[in-house]
Amino acid sequence: MSTSVFSGRIQALRGAMQRAHADACIVLSSDPHLSEYLPGHWQGRAWLSGFEGSAGTLVVTADFAGLWTDSRYWEQADNDLAGTGVQTMRAGDPDVPSLVDWLAQTLPENAAVFTDGMGLSVQTHRQWARTLDAKKIRLVTDHDLVSEVWPDRPPLPFAPVYPHQPPHACRRVADNLAAVRQAMREHGAQWHLISSLDDIAWIFNLRGGDVSYNPVFLAHALVGLNDVRLFADPAKFDASVRSVLMREGVSLHGYEQVGPALAQLGDEQALLVDPARATVGVVQAAGQTRMIESLNPSQLLKSRKNDAEIAHVRHAMEQDGAALCEFFAWFEATLGNQTITELTIDERITQARAQRDGFVCPSFSTIAAFNANGAMPHYHATQASHAVIQGDGLLLIDSGGQYLGGTTDITRVVPVGTPSPEQKRDYTAVLKGMIALSQAVFPKGIPAPMLDPLARLPIWSIAAEYGHGTGHGVGYFLNVHEGPQSISYRTPINPHMGMHEGMITSNEPGLYRPGKWGIRIENLVVNQPAAQSEFGEFLRFETLTLCPIDTRCIDVPHLTPSEREWLDAYHAQVRKRLEPLVHGEAKRWLIARTERL
Repeated sequence: MSTSVFSGRIQALRGAMQRAHADACIVLSSDPHLSEYLPGHWQGRAWLSGFEGSAGTLVVTADFAGLWTDSRYWEQADNDLAGTGVQTMRAGDPDVPSLVDWLAQTLPENAAVFTDGMGLSVQTHRQWARTLDAKKIRLVTDHDLVSEVWPDRPPLPFAPVYPHQPPHACRRVADNLAAVRQAMREHGAQWHLISSLDDIAWIFNLRGGDVSYNPVFLAHALVGLNDVRLFADPAKFDASVRSVLMREGVSLHGYEQVGPALAQLGDEQALLVDPARATVGVVQAAGQTRMIESLNPSQLLKSRKNDAEIAHVRHAMEQDGAALCEFFAWFEATLGNQTITELTIDERITQARAQRDGFVCPSFSTIAAFNANGAMPHYHATQASHAVIQGDGLLLIDSGGQYLGGTTDITRVVPVGTPSPEQKRDYTAVLKGMIALSQAVFPKGIPAPMLDPLARLPIWSIAAEYGHGTGHGVGYFLNVHEGPQSISYRTPINPHMGMHEGMITSNEPGLYRPGKWGIRIENLVVNQPAAQSEFGEFLRFETLTLCPIDTRCIDVPHLTPSEREWLDAYHAQVRKRLEPLVHGEAKRWLIARTERL
């Protein structure tokens, strides 16, 4: 699309700002559920700016337009925004203030900053208002300026809601609600508002297709001690699903009715709200109702997978690994004989997964990035811009699948042609970091961010670093990114980040050389009991992901005996569990790639 289209849209927004007497407008990348992947209805930031990354916030004033995004997207933002008049603001760079600090420094007293409160978390609203109030700048959240200039705004998504059924559904709705209500009682709350879609899907054992890659549906829930209300488009629920909800004591209401329901609670009721997972635009409808702020209880409950769920995840990992064997066997046999592009890789991996038991859809948009494209951690190939896989270099593939029995997320890097000594050095450092975290034994309850240096030390030792976290929580046939744990030293530690048995987390250190190559090696791991002593309980990681790690990029003499032993043992396990599931070229590829070092 021509860059003039986006500059014209920015000018139209400035016209709406002038009419509303707004000095600045913040366009968020969020919806009323603070989802990671947004339905088209809430992709106003992309529509206005042309930036297609999943994380970024646009700020527009009368004479400035800037997009704040983190280091994962700096290069992409520079490319997407070129010629639009929107400036890339490199969030996290020491020379770049946060967007709210920039506004506080730039705008005069009595200025007005507009943003749509339906997409602004209670927590962020409080932080921004505090900073702006100190400079006598108003933050206005009840006026959606973007909707005034977006004539062809997509409607709300409409996909059917369906039950997640046994044997894959391993918990009863009644038990989930009982656990949530117990937490409500401990907080002294009579009601609990839930807007995060994965929490709602988990509590009610329901799944949907309203959000790309995440099997969830648009809804809010209001859980009382004796009453449960689900706010979603009733037309998405067929008679059988409605019957199940009725048996569980859940009443179904229209999606837009959550506001009036909150308004009826009154000032004698206490409402439990997660300030990081509910928006000020939704919560403000509760008026004078007393707020109790805490993490959604379901965040902790669903993060700790039970034994039955973990057993299903192991099966899903076997299916996923077998699909990847089929893909990589095809890739190596085809490379050099016909044209393969980054887009081809995405298509072939999805085709391979689609043949496996329980597969539903990808769990995120596949990242297939060759050479310099791999230096952008969240690179996405398009028809207009993609690489052909040819010559010498490194190919990074980050992909995943949604299965009825689990969610997968894996990154592998493979050589094309002959890897250079520098590429082997970087690859080996990343592998050493991944193995170090895989081998960790740690106290139960340790905050997840404190484990991060284990993976980074080998990378730091060669004077390198990476800008993303090392590990994120993963759902059970739910969001590929979930909380509350996060293995990243940049994440502020809070009381809910403790590591506990059953949590599934990614292990994905990386190293990126801008303009050259990117390396990331990722497995999923689950917390398991390791030991108990007079010093307490200790946990270890069980590696769940099953796919060979390419040894052709390793500078083998730089591995310790312990690291070599770990890799050989991992490959032996991969071969044992995947060999019965593959045949022909895929089986031969598996055997070749799991040979001992």
